[in-house]
Amino acid sequence: MILAIETSCDDTCAAIMDGDRLSASIVSSQTEFHALYGGVVPEVASRHHLELVNPVIAEALEAAKVSLSEISRIAVTNRPGLIGALLVGVSTAKAIAYSLGVEFVAVSHLEGHIAANYLSPEPMEPPFVCLVASGGHTSIVMVHDYRRFDLLGQTLDDAAGEALDKGARLLGLGYPGGAEMDALAACGDPEYITFPVGLNKQGNLDFSFSGVKTALYYKLKKLGGEEIETHMADIAASYQASVVKALVGKTIAAAMANDCAQICLSGGVSANSELRRRLFEACDSQDIRLRIPPPELCTDNAAMIASAARYLSAIPFPEYLSIGAMASGGFAA
Repeated sequence: MILAIETSCDDTCAAIMDGDRLSASIVSSQTEFHALYGGVVPEVASRHHLELVNPVIAEALEAAKVSLSEISRIAVTNRPGLIGALLVGVSTAKAIAYSLGVEFVAVSHLEGHIAANYLSPEPMEPPFVCLVASGGHTSIVMVHDYRRFDLLGQTLDDAAGEALDKGARLLGLGYPGGAEMDALAACGDPEYITFPVGLNKQGNLDFSFSGVKTALYYKLKKLGGEEIETHMADIAASYQASVVKALVGKTIAAAMANDCAQICLSGGVSANSELRRRLFEACDSQDIRLRIPPPELCTDNAAMIASAARYLSAIPFPEYLSIGAMASGGFAA
């Protein structure tokens, strides 16, 4: 019986997993607080985690109809993320593990996103290529088995979600920007403006989104206010198309280069309708199976952390008491 805690950014999450069955998954969002500032404020996020982490854990236990004494393993996200936010979850997890005398597992947030694909209703078995795309991370990973990964490509600057959020801010859209951009772009012409695709050379699986963001900034300065207002949806669609083109093209290239017939998509950006549509089309044309977890498993959640913790080795007492939070880091503990 696993109790998992996730506090890497602005969502306070707890989940209970009984064997391979997810018994409860609770997410307390801070979106309304950060909307006041147009983005996540780390200090605000940390303070809310302090207030919410214990009630969220209690709610998860109640939803799963189990007591804390029945828990045999504690799992927590300890990297990467906002350091203050991570520290709340890690400190809480260590305290619970110590008080119960149970196993402790530190999980990478990125590995958690991959492990969301192992959960029902359509669990995917490795090997597969996984695109992890969120507000803070963009990576292409070759998942050989439940414990072995190869990083094939990653962003060298902005993450895809960050690029969409910043583009939305330049266009004067609301928060969260990625969702606002997606909704507006659905009504626009993606060929209205041709924005650059970073690192667009064959064989290069890394990403760069700083260039398209800069291109949008200067394009808006060049266009008149009337044209921007008239073609706002077209500009949004064109900008989003550049980001999606990079994600889809490099993911398909990674699968073909590794002779892999399965692709998984994880992370908050997987909710983007254009990305889903383009990736489905590309996979269908190449006879590749595509799996995208349900929306509630794509955004930050503790269910994915519990899923990953099933396949990781526990850190023995008292070694886990020295485990800290790390703002960066990939798959190695």
